[in-house]
Amino acid sequence: MTTFLHFWLCLFLICPMGVVAMIEAIKTPVDYSEKIRPEINNCLTATDLNCGEKYEGKVRDRYDTGEKLLLITTDRQSAFDRVLASIPFKGQVLNLTGAWWFDQTRDIVPNHVIDIADPNVTVAKKCDTFPIEFVVRGYITGTSSTSLWTVYNNGSREYCGISFPEGLSKNEKLEKCVLTPTTKEETHDRPISPQEIVSEGWMTSTDWEKASSVALQLFQRGQEIASENGLILVDTKYEMGKDSEGNLTLIDEIHTPDSSRYWIADTFEDRFSNGLEPENVDKEFLRLWFRDNCDPYNDETLPSAPDDLVIELSRRYLYLYEKITGKEFPFPKLGEPIMERMTRNLAEYL
Repeated sequence: MTTFLHFWLCLFLICPMGVVAMIEAIKTPVDYSEKIRPEINNCLTATDLNCGEKYEGKVRDRYDTGEKLLLITTDRQSAFDRVLASIPFKGQVLNLTGAWWFDQTRDIVPNHVIDIADPNVTVAKKCDTFPIEFVVRGYITGTSSTSLWTVYNNGSREYCGISFPEGLSKNEKLEKCVLTPTTKEETHDRPISPQEIVSEGWMTSTDWEKASSVALQLFQRGQEIASENGLILVDTKYEMGKDSEGNLTLIDEIHTPDSSRYWIADTFEDRFSNGLEPENVDKEFLRLWFRDNCDPYNDETLPSAPDDLVIELSRRYLYLYEKITGKEFPFPKLGEPIMERMTRNLAEYL
C-alpha cells in the first residue's frame, strides 16, 4: 500500500458574510487539486434514466426496474437534513469505497450488490428494508442535533436506552462500542432504544438481535482495517433488510465517508489532549464550516460553499479511498458528462 505522508495547512477564505474562515487542508504526495478544480461544474447533481420508478434521496437516486434496483450515487453533499453542495468525484468515491467494503465483509453478512455497472452505480438486489438505521459509535462526538456529544453536552446521560457516565469529553473514546439505533422516518430520524424498537413494532425481537449483532461485528471489522491503514473508524451507520428468500442482507452503503466518521490515527491523542478537533477525513469538515457560518437547521438560504472548500473535501474523499483500499483512484475521462457515460454503461439494464 502506498504510504501517505500528511500534514495540515491553513487556507483562509472570505465567507459570504465577510467572515474569514480557516480551512485545514490535508496534503499528500499526490495532490489532485488540478484534476478536481475543472470538474467543479461537471458534478452529477441530477439523474434522468428512462427506466422504472424513481426515488430521489438526498444523495442517492434509486430506480426500481422491477427485478433489480439501480442505485446511483450522485455528487450531492448532504448534512443537517439538507443538500449543502456538490463535490467532484464524491459519488464515485462513495460507490467504489462501499463496493470495496462490501467485499471485505461478505463473510459476516450477505450484501445486496449484483454489479458495479458504472463508477457511480450499483445494481442491487431488492430487499425488504428494516425501518431502522444501526448506528454504531466508538467515540463520543458529533455536531448535529442527534449526535451523541450534542445530547450529552445538553445534560442527558441516557441515549437509546444506554446510560453514560459523568465527566466525558468531546471526542473521547468510549469504554466500549455502543449501538444507538434511529428510526427511518420521512421528516427526521429519531433515536430509539432496542426495547422501543420491539414494543413499537419496528422490528421483531429475533430480527433485532440478529441484525444488531451483525452491526457490531461489521464495526469491529471496520475498525480493525482502518487501524491497519492509519485511520480511526469513529462511528458509522448500517442499513439492513431481508432478501426474497428471507436472508438478512446488508444494503445501502458501508463505511463510506458519508455514512462514517474517520480520523487520522497518529495525531489523535496529541490533539485530543490539547483540546483540538481531530484531523477528519469525512464530511464533518463541511458540517463544521456551515455550522460556523450560518444556522444550517433554520436559515432558509445557506451560503454557497467556497470553491476551495469544495476542492478540499473532494481531496479528502479521494485520500480516504486510496488510504483504505490501497488502490490508486480510477479517475474517469475528465470533462465527459457523467450522465452520458452512465447511460452508456447501463445499457443492458435500461
